[in-house]
Amino acid sequence: MRNTSKATTLENKFPLLAVEEDCIISKDADITVGFRVELPELFTLTSPEYDAIHASWLKAIKTLPAYSIVCKQDWFIEESYKPDAGNEDMSFLSRSFERHFNERPYLNHTCYLYLTKTSKERAKSQSNFTALTRGFIVPKEIQDKETVGKFLEAVDQFERIVNDSGFIRLQRMTTTEIAGDGNTPGIVEKYFALSGDTTCLQDFSLGAGEMKIGDNYLCLHTLSDTDDLPGQVFTDTRYERLSTDRSDCRLSFAAPIGVLLSCNHLVSQYIFIDDHRENLKRFERQAKNMHSLSRYSRSNQINKIWIEQYLNEAHSLGLTSVRSHVNVMAWTDNREELRRIKNDVGNQLALMECKPRHNTIDTPTLFWAGIPGNQGDFPAEESFYTFAQQALCFFIGETNYKTSPSPFGIKMVDRLSGKPLHVDISDLPMKKGIITNRNKFILGPSGSGKSFFTNHLVRQYYEQGAHVLLVDTGNSYEGLCKLIHQKTKGEDGIYFTYTEQNPIAFNPFYTDDNVFDIEKRESIKTLILTLWKRDNEPPRRSEEVALSNAVSLYIEKLKAYPHLRASFNTFYEFTGSEYREILKGKNVREKDFDIDNFLNVLEPYYSGGEYDYLLNSEKQLDLLSKRFIVFELDNIKDHKILFPIVTIIIMETFINKMRFLRISLFFNQLSIRKTTIGNGLETSETL
Repeated sequence: MRNTSKATTLENKFPLLAVEEDCIISKDADITVGFRVELPELFTLTSPEYDAIHASWLKAIKTLPAYSIVCKQDWFIEESYKPDAGNEDMSFLSRSFERHFNERPYLNHTCYLYLTKTSKERAKSQSNFTALTRGFIVPKEIQDKETVGKFLEAVDQFERIVNDSGFIRLQRMTTTEIAGDGNTPGIVEKYFALSGDTTCLQDFSLGAGEMKIGDNYLCLHTLSDTDDLPGQVFTDTRYERLSTDRSDCRLSFAAPIGVLLSCNHLVSQYIFIDDHRENLKRFERQAKNMHSLSRYSRSNQINKIWIEQYLNEAHSLGLTSVRSHVNVMAWTDNREELRRIKNDVGNQLALMECKPRHNTIDTPTLFWAGIPGNQGDFPAEESFYTFAQQALCFFIGETNYKTSPSPFGIKMVDRLSGKPLHVDISDLPMKKGIITNRNKFILGPSGSGKSFFTNHLVRQYYEQGAHVLLVDTGNSYEGLCKLIHQKTKGEDGIYFTYTEQNPIAFNPFYTDDNVFDIEKRESIKTLILTLWKRDNEPPRRSEEVALSNAVSLYIEKLKAYPHLRASFNTFYEFTGSEYREILKGKNVREKDFDIDNFLNVLEPYYSGGEYDYLLNSEKQLDLLSKRFIVFELDNIKDHKILFPIVTIIIMETFINKMRFLRISLFFNQLSIRKTTIGNGLETSETL
């Protein structure tokens, strides 16, 4: 009985012969070299940088010999976020953050590039001569070792040119990555399964009206005719949703069918490099034929004009004639959802000003030609003639956000999908030369989430070992500080605030190691000058020298008498007694340094004065060892005396930490206004 079944095995129709020396060999003797492509993250490039990437691709393509094929495949697979909540050292808030995003869907983007050397006859083959409908014949020219050697040299040069651009990185795929092994699927298996991590092949149903792989229904949109193309193409376009009148957010021209298309899809971009001279000769003959037939049809006359314009640009501008093709293959296991996906793909193509064409005839043929290593089986009638510059504009130029390899950073989310990412906004940008300092400025209107984000930021910095010093107005960090205080059993999480019952008090003369370096001395002098002089009363040089001598001699006395308690009270007493006698011995005139005026002005801060608590704290708190400190200044931000003093103490604490530790200083609720602190020194109030 005759077998009339149309079913066949994949082995009978499989177009690939072997993978040798990291090259894919087809049964038609086409040679393909595969690369994994690392693209820059979206929203990170400017228009000149997109132009530079485009120029690198163009320069690289010109190195390939005739009858080569460049195929770039961008895979966008829907996956679910898996939280990292198994770490026992993870804090409650970090674990809650991870659980909040559990199974959050996102698109995982991987990009591959295939460079194929085929023959002249294979380059002209059409869909009725595909490997699905015929046997395999080895072309004569592919048997030439010199041809193969020149192609592999051109591939190496192609890789160097693209990598030297600094924006894109090509990494050559190994035999294991192509063919897989017992544990890991190769790129060929992934292609047949339409999955990124499966090794289980499924049944194919190839039909003219519908194609199905396993439970997934496929739909295909193609750009295979000049009538489907926009009037103009560009290397990049303006992304209006994130652009303003003053800022310009750029994406590649093909971005609408890339990361902006939220469904499972595969974008394949082909460039066929034929013999450039033969192409132009053939167009010359077509132009002559159209000229001779122009009297019979106006369309022939128009075609003649278009062909001549194409030839003129090719000759005058030195452009390379190529063929190109772009297709978007999307899939889903739900028939109802397939209709929505078709509309989404069509809408995204329309954003590129392309004419969406849902191809229901050539889906099996184009799917088969997209097999890694089988690009030579592409049907020629599905391509259109253009120049290499224009064809490269259809290359997707960016990928989604990536997790930073740096161990230090914060958790943020992808602005498109909401997937959590570990981002280093301090160390890695410094190493790459993107920034020259680690300063940050969080700007936004009231209620936009500045304090919420800063809580999130400082908590993660603290958990990674950084020292955090916060200056706050509004009690935005009291809760986090109390949480750290409770968790460390009072060892950390220090919260300073001013109340009449418990006012802020310091001891500017206290050091844990009894070392008074130049910065400590200058801090003390600045503080005393602030208390002594008014804003509009700059100190004279003689007064600065006298004060500097007083501080230095007092410090020497502290070192000579270790049991003497360092405080503003003892400094005041030293100045009024011992230092007064020293000035008399030097015959320092009153107009040069009026010590009585000095002591009179500072008397409110001495024992029994109005502010005697401020600089004579009994708590010898070593802030150097505390990793989370909050200064709440809401009650004194408008106080003319307390605010400048507290500001100086805060800066001293920060500078002291900065010398030895990794420290982050945060000012919350900023309202910029100019202030000079008593002595006329260069200080500013930004609270």
